[in-house]
Amino acid sequence: MYEWTDDQLAIRDAVRRFVDEEVRPHVDELEHGDTPPYDVIRKLYRTFGLDQLARESFKRALERKASGEAPAPRQPGDSQAAMTLIPIIELCHHCPGIVTALGVSTGLAAGTIMKRGTPAQMERWALDLLTLDSIGAWAITEPNSGSDALGGMRATARRDGDEYVINGSKTFITNGPYADTIVFYAKLDDGSGTDLRSRKVLTFVLDKGMEGLEQSRPFRKMGLHSSPTGELFLTDVRLGRDRLLGETEEETGGGGRESAKDNFVTERAGVAAMSLGVIEECLAVSVAYAKERLLWGKPIADFQLIQLKLARMEVARLNVENLVFRHIEMASAGKSLTLAEASAMKLYAAQAATEVAMEAVQLLGGNGYMAEFRVEQLARDAKVFQIYAGTDEIQVTHIARDLLSR
Repeated sequence: MYEWTDDQLAIRDAVRRFVDEEVRPHVDELEHGDTPPYDVIRKLYRTFGLDQLARESFKRALERKASGEAPAPRQPGDSQAAMTLIPIIELCHHCPGIVTALGVSTGLAAGTIMKRGTPAQMERWALDLLTLDSIGAWAITEPNSGSDALGGMRATARRDGDEYVINGSKTFITNGPYADTIVFYAKLDDGSGTDLRSRKVLTFVLDKGMEGLEQSRPFRKMGLHSSPTGELFLTDVRLGRDRLLGETEEETGGGGRESAKDNFVTERAGVAAMSLGVIEECLAVSVAYAKERLLWGKPIADFQLIQLKLARMEVARLNVENLVFRHIEMASAGKSLTLAEASAMKLYAAQAATEVAMEAVQLLGGNGYMAEFRVEQLARDAKVFQIYAGTDEIQVTHIARDLLSR
């Protein structure tokens, strides 16, 4: 795949019109944190029938799970990846935070329940998340275990009769302040004295308002202001076995640890698409500005140094676009990215987006530093691409380990 198909372009144009009408006029409200993004993403789902598609997909998945069938493998010709990534790219031209809030709710929270939950758990929580009737959070990161999320995890789940008692805290949780449903990871404390790093990781589902659960106010952040982020505090939260995903402590399919790693692949591929949206917008703004801004009586586009900046932005755009196209083509062929491939994709794309956005600020000079021209917002937003879903340094370790294991 080297370019969008006609059908994909039609969808892109329709999403672009929606963004122009429903997102761009409200970017300031979203950017200042005055307006949570959920009404906007719900309208996106209703406008394009994504909620109904989610219901139909959920029904098929539930029937397979209830009958004991394995999840349906990707089929050659599947175009779902493209349909998922196109809205991500278009939204990230103006408001990457919306994509983060959306992806965590429907992708990480709902996706984990769909993969690991029982049919009853899927019906109880996943459908509402997939249709955005509920907002979800995916809680794995802790104050002292960001990059060592699984090994350094200290949140515990202790058996007490037929229930579990959960204690611990999570931080940097997208949608945390407003989430209705929370997928929460904790280490099993079975009293055996097993080293904390080696204990089983269990996954639970919590509901807003449960006794002992506190959801903080949104953090103030460098960027991504349209994506509410907060902390969770659990003090002796009591959960029945019906809230343990899969309703078993047995690590079938890898348990909580494997569940988290599966989500890392999806998340990292999504960051590449987000990066492409930021790069495309920064390049478009920079080209237009270079043609219009006069210096010593002529457009700055005539100067070779400016041309070099624009050329490097275009090289980055092409490279990241090709990574996104490769991911779509693999999905269309029924194949999935490995963790190392997803890490490489995310590492390059995140660095490229950050560099392009900062170059756009530099090219626009004083105007680039002003909010009116938007590239300052995109520069702040892009920086987190190198941090969340695994820092650049963590991506390097995953890539290197894969190379050295061959």
